[in-house]
Amino acid sequence: MADFDAQPGRKVPPELSPTQREADEAELYAGLRGVAGIVAGAGGVIDLLRDVAEFASQAIPGAEGVGVALIDPQHGISSVRTWAATAALVYEIDTVQYDELKEGPCITCMQSRRPTVSGSLGSDDRWPHFGGRVARMRMHSALALPLVVGEQVIGSINAYAKSRDAFAEHAVRLGSQFARPAAVSVYNAQLLASAHERTLRLQRALDSRSVIDQAIGIIRSRSGGSADEAFERLTRISQTENVKLYAVAERLVDEAVRRARAWRR
Repeated sequence: MADFDAQPGRKVPPELSPTQREADEAELYAGLRGVAGIVAGAGGVIDLLRDVAEFASQAIPGAEGVGVALIDPQHGISSVRTWAATAALVYEIDTVQYDELKEGPCITCMQSRRPTVSGSLGSDDRWPHFGGRVARMRMHSALALPLVVGEQVIGSINAYAKSRDAFAEHAVRLGSQFARPAAVSVYNAQLLASAHERTLRLQRALDSRSVIDQAIGIIRSRSGGSADEAFERLTRISQTENVKLYAVAERLVDEAVRRARAWRR
């Protein structure tokens, strides 16, 4: 039996036929193959999240709209945001949940680290404000699956359906099977993107230092002063003009290059 948070008092939906179960299993494996084929970094994190949302929609029986939400690790669950979805309505629902009401199945699943299911959002006492709001948007069922890597919750996969009781235990089980490798793919993509950004920042810092050193050399060649004196002059210009030091140095180097080229002519 799957371990999940179900809506209190709701009846268990009837068992599916063996044929339907086999069809759902086939869709799950197709979704898993899709996730396994995603190459982190090939198209960026957002493109990967769009793929995960599409494959989740395929893998979760009954899903009519799926979104993938991520947590900013520096700010916790309060920073959660849906970055990809298979339908515009999913963005609207999750915006209400995260930005406006601060309650809903996706937030609950990330807090509990367990799948969360509702078969009638309008009568679900767990989220009195969110449930009624979404029911008026004609979405009545929700399945929220936490994305967990090790001990860290990095986000959630959020599936919605117009019909009531759309997500039985069968859907929870298949969705959970999908969410585990999907979480790893998303996490690896985040790590790669973070490493790439750090590399770019380091490269920009090295480039800035190189230009500043060139500018210091130009000032020294003209004034005959020390490196410290040349650096102080650059700093004064930066402060007076309210321009970054790198920009001042780059301008000075560019001017020196233009003069050298004009002189050669």
